[in-house]
Amino acid sequence: RAERRRARRSVLDFITEEVADLQRTLDPTDRRRMDRYLQDIREIERRIERIEVRNTSGELRELPGAPAGVPDSFDEHVKLMFDLQALALESDMTRVFSFKLGRDASSRVYPESGVAKGFHPSSHHGGRESNIEEFALINHYHVSLLPYFLEKLRGIEEGEATLLDKTMVIYGSPMGDPNVHNHKRCPLIVVGGANGQLAGNLHLRAEAGTPMANVMLTLLQKLGLEEKERFGDSTGAFSLSA
Repeated sequence: RAERRRARRSVLDFITEEVADLQRTLDPTDRRRMDRYLQDIREIERRIERIEVRNTSGELRELPGAPAGVPDSFDEHVKLMFDLQALALESDMTRVFSFKLGRDASSRVYPESGVAKGFHPSSHHGGRESNIEEFALINHYHVSLLPYFLEKLRGIEEGEATLLDKTMVIYGSPMGDPNVHNHKRCPLIVVGGANGQLAGNLHLRAEAGTPMANVMLTLLQKLGLEEKERFGDSTGAFSLSA
């Protein structure tokens, strides 16, 4: 990788012959899919190159000491990570990944949210309505990034379906009320078809005291682990029916 970066070459330059050999064996549909996949890789490379040119460094960087190539813009960074994850799923390099948008105790400021306070200070809102509204704006901004990834998956064909139809995406928070570090009623969003296992278009409210592990247990069963009866501190499966 270091050699490639010094030469400013694309990773695709190193597999030109292999790509040509493979394309000769593909039918027109698969050839188009492969072309689009390779174009996506090159586009991500170009975006990273542009970001490295624009990035500030030293004390002005939002994340001092961050690895080279990490965008100053949180928005750009998240979208690049989403793009890489979509490529990894599409190529079957992995079928599972986790992505943490930020540290719980981070004081990072998200200007795109319209709030000047850092994330962690905002989470300790003291019950004041104005502070709660600011914290809600930060969370709204974070959640607003998720559709970019979902649209990316929906644009990737998998037979007669899309990658989103075959994927289960779980987005959540470890806190119910961060002002008092309360872990009750933590919100979860579950998106995607999970290969026909999730109907979608539902809003479900669990009874008080329901462990989040109950939901995780049900989702594991939806993914094919029907024999699994417990997960963490689960007390049973959680119904995903309205």
